[in-house]
Amino acid sequence: MTENNPIAAKKPEIGWRLRLGLVIFVVGFASPLLIPVVTASALPTQWKTILSGALAVGIPELFSIVAVAIMGKSGFNYIKERFFGFIKKHGPPERVSRTRYRIGLVMFCLPLLLGWSEPYFRQLSGFEAHRLLVGVIGDLLLVSSLFVLGGEFWDKVRALFIRDARVVLEEPSRS
Repeated sequence: MTENNPIAAKKPEIGWRLRLGLVIFVVGFASPLLIPVVTASALPTQWKTILSGALAVGIPELFSIVAVAIMGKSGFNYIKERFFGFIKKHGPPERVSRTRYRIGLVMFCLPLLLGWSEPYFRQLSGFEAHRLLVGVIGDLLLVSSLFVLGGEFWDKVRALFIRDARVVLEEPSRS
């Protein structure tokens, strides 16, 4: 049984090395959340710039390398298998119903249309005061629509970036 799955054959002992590596991994990827703290501090502007850049670009990568070194190859593969297994299990289904697809398309197109027409709405009273909130809601709606639309939609989006991709339309089923 373990011959078919090399990761299961080398399942690491969940000990201090795996836990410490996982903590370092999470802390590294959470480090950009400290950028507002750095920018609000009394440090000189040059130091704020350096620290913010390191928190955004250097520290997550450095912490990832350190975490993998602590966990080892088997520990990293175990974490990777668990993470992608969770995503596959709870991610979007391959096919969705017609109603769900239509709802997802509305969720996908609405933020795009609002973002495109936003310069024309700036003069409306109250819009400028809530511009950030409208932007955050639009972004959340767009991202969540990708999960509502399902896996086949991801294939359609991917095909946009493949020059030789061709559309093959199926006859709609009469149900």
